[in-house]
Amino acid sequence: MKSKRAALWLALGGLGGLMGGASLSPLSAADSFVSEASYQNVPAMSSADTLAPVGFFDGCGDGGCDECMECEPAIEPDCGCETSCDCQCEEPCGCDTAYGCDSAGGCDDGGCGGALPGLFDCDLGDAFSLFGEAGGYTIGGWVQTGYHTAALPLFNDRPDEYNLHQAWLYAEKSLDTSNGLDFGGRIDYLYGIDSGDTQAFGIDNDHWDNDWDNGAYGHALPQVYGEVGYGDISVKIGHFYTIIGWEVVGAPDNFFYSHAYTMYNSEPFTHTGALATAGISDDLEVYGGYVLGWDSGFEDNGDAFLGGASLALSDDITLIYATVGGRFDDGDPGVENGYMHSIVTDVTVTDQLQYIFQSDLLETENAAGETVRSTFGVNQYLIYTVSDCLAFGGRFEWYSNEGVFDDGVNGIESDIYALTSGVNYKPHANVIVRPEVRWDWVSTDSLTPAILEDGDDSQFTFGMDTIFLF
Repeated sequence: MKSKRAALWLALGGLGGLMGGASLSPLSAADSFVSEASYQNVPAMSSADTLAPVGFFDGCGDGGCDECMECEPAIEPDCGCETSCDCQCEEPCGCDTAYGCDSAGGCDDGGCGGALPGLFDCDLGDAFSLFGEAGGYTIGGWVQTGYHTAALPLFNDRPDEYNLHQAWLYAEKSLDTSNGLDFGGRIDYLYGIDSGDTQAFGIDNDHWDNDWDNGAYGHALPQVYGEVGYGDISVKIGHFYTIIGWEVVGAPDNFFYSHAYTMYNSEPFTHTGALATAGISDDLEVYGGYVLGWDSGFEDNGDAFLGGASLALSDDITLIYATVGGRFDDGDPGVENGYMHSIVTDVTVTDQLQYIFQSDLLETENAAGETVRSTFGVNQYLIYTVSDCLAFGGRFEWYSNEGVFDDGVNGIESDIYALTSGVNYKPHANVIVRPEVRWDWVSTDSLTPAILEDGDDSQFTFGMDTIFLF
């Protein structure tokens, strides 16, 4: 078994070769494929000037800056040296793409997000919704179906079947505090095979939605809360999703079809309680509140603090710290007290390239002071957006666990690794297709029961899902 230090260096460098050989020169600004969870408030992608693909632009001889700036009519610097130039631009438009002006005098992005004409061109069409938004009230949802070739010990545990993962419907009244005090709230309903993983399973008495099962399928009400806000301060009261971590349960808000071990085994999914959010400045937002433990409905399952902060270190770097500490549950086999935190660093490397580094720490004990769970996870994500229609991504995870897949006795633990490579393709504004390949392997110093399919210590999985939004 590798030492912790060696494993950490492997995790830190795991994605280095995943994108090897790909040019980091962006083609144009494009929308991110991953919708950030609402608490993250990650700044928009940088609007820095883009670089033209080498050897493509020849409107001004060899495209050199001196020759370009001698063209008539004169091209302003924003259309010139730092990007490239287009001598057919009749009026200086200040475009930061490389195609000059369009017929209306605006910026011509050359098709789909500035990609080479004819290459990765796409027309997303007009997004539609069944219900839409009116007066601050929104009703919407999505349907996610998928197929995968091997079972994972987390989500996606029904292989070789075409699964309905999520049939999701939500209704929301968003806050608008521009004129002072305002009230809002949200309710979410979920049906599918993912429902059991987001029900109130923290108390083993089938309360709230925990017994709404129909074989592998079931129902869940993962969010039912009200919200009040004034100015830059708001308070959420009820049953809501956690602010811990980067991956979430809702399929459209993740890049990958599958999930990380850390998210599934070391992070809460839902809380019941109250959570306040305060905007301290344009760059800093803080959170704090009280919750009844982990993954429970409207019954006492613990006493814990939930809080954190989101800080924009620059236009391109955001740091998010979220923590929960206290009594997490009162279930079988006993009380679990402890502390966990998640630290997420979100970096916009270029207009097209996004890098996320996440580390999670969890330490809990029972009433006798014995270790229940002791885990540490590192997840890295690299997402390259080609156009509004296409993006490529990679994820590498190292998950060291004690008390999760091992029994935790005498400090016995196992290390789990997972490397995932995937694509997001949008044939329409309301449709996302996410094929991926994933390789999992386990290194252990114990007689841990095999966690992968067929008792193997490594596993290759292909999966693909489609999300229809409405």
